[in-house]
Amino acid sequence: MAYPQELREMTHIADKDYPIHFFFNDCGHAKTDDCILFLHWHEHFEIIVMQQGSGIFHINSQPYEAGPGDVLFVPAGGLHTGFSTCEGHIAYISIVFNASLFHHWVQDTIHARYVLPYLEGRASLPVKPAAIEASCAKYYSLLDQAAAEFVAKQPGYQTIIVSQLHMLLTYLARIFFPQQQLDRLGRRPVHNSESFKTLIQSIENQLSERHTVDKAAKQLNLNPYHFCKLFKRLTGRTFIEYVNLCRVNEAERLLLRTELSVTEIAGRIGCDNPNYFTKLFKQYKGIAPSRFRKKELVR
Repeated sequence: MAYPQELREMTHIADKDYPIHFFFNDCGHAKTDDCILFLHWHEHFEIIVMQQGSGIFHINSQPYEAGPGDVLFVPAGGLHTGFSTCEGHIAYISIVFNASLFHHWVQDTIHARYVLPYLEGRASLPVKPAAIEASCAKYYSLLDQAAAEFVAKQPGYQTIIVSQLHMLLTYLARIFFPQQQLDRLGRRPVHNSESFKTLIQSIENQLSERHTVDKAAKQLNLNPYHFCKLFKRLTGRTFIEYVNLCRVNEAERLLLRTELSVTEIAGRIGCDNPNYFTKLFKQYKGIAPSRFRKKELVR
């Protein structure tokens, strides 16, 4: 299945024999409703381990609150994004891995019964397992141990990490898969999800264009009301909020990496009125663009 490359996270997994990587995400001065994980997808699986602070992550259109100790499982190919629900320091680990990580177990019949269905997409774990079965949380220490191994990188750490992750998936499969086979747990994906991905790609590539709800809804062959409802489910934001967020984030990049004036940057992102741009930037970043540039360049 082809996805827009602009939304694809460029996950760096250097070791092809052990395709797994740990990303340690740290937001030092987050504000409530700040975006802490931009909307994206990738072909890998991802496990989000919340360490500090709190947030809400939208995964395949469903919202999941997460605080310290909470763990979320993002299926391969799933669209996901996250926003802060607190002020201050937010930290979480993203563990990204490919199904081929477990190729050593390919001939193992137990692996084929419990873990392989998950890796092949024939079955799916709940995004937030401990919310359904609290006992799952007692196995999450395996992720902490795996993260410590990744940081220390002692001889043979790859084997230990793979074993710990495989153990965790097997424990969770023991809990959920028999019930899942009976009840067929899981939600249907958002209608026209592929079209939404294409729309988001066009927004991010054409920020200077005039983006309206009516125009976007027509592109997806939906009425505006239904479009707005589905877009909010998918991203956690209204359409206008998402467009504005993309514009402000691009403006931030231009302020830091170019010598363009504030007025020129406003034009680049589709804000013909510099005063409106300043107001919009301050609304999302808490500071005027000119002050932001001076403050960041002094660091």
